[in-house]
Amino acid sequence: MVRGKIEMKRIENECNRKATFAKRTSGLLKKAHELSVLCDAQVGVIIFSQNGNLFEFESTSSHISNILERYHEYTGEFPPNKFGEDYIQQLKFDSATLEEKIEILELSRRKMLGHCLSSCSFDELQQVENKLHASLQCIRVRKTQLFKEETEQLQSKERNLLKENVRLSAMVRSFNNQYMINDFV
Repeated sequence: MVRGKIEMKRIENECNRKATFAKRTSGLLKKAHELSVLCDAQVGVIIFSQNGNLFEFESTSSHISNILERYHEYTGEFPPNKFGEDYIQQLKFDSATLEEKIEILELSRRKMLGHCLSSCSFDELQQVENKLHASLQCIRVRKTQLFKEETEQLQSKERNLLKENVRLSAMVRSFNNQYMINDFV
């Protein structure tokens, strides 16, 4: 009997997904073992489940770390614990640049809060004032937008309540008319 081709997409049912994961993981690890035994190959397989569980296989002649080191040597990439000197220098430069940016932002924040203004020149004070005016304008625009949206929501709610009121009034009139007709009969 021939099985149909399985569509490659995420399995939505969680129980089926977990069962498929377990079966396919064991199948993959079995194939890795067979490849290492039959072909005397160095094989390493690392699988992380959706829950973060680790499944791994390494051939008996080596460990996963040895296989990873060999892979990095082959591809020219450095493993995370063997950074080149250029990379370390770049990290130091980036760190220094970020520290300078943080200092500038911190000084700007203090100025915006009104601190450390005695050491500012007239032009710097003018820039702070312009920034505050621009920020205030943005706040006013956003506040106006929020008020407009809330007003529209309330007007929509009012229209719905008026419609409901008309509907209920019609029901009451209909009920009263029916009640009056039944009284006469």
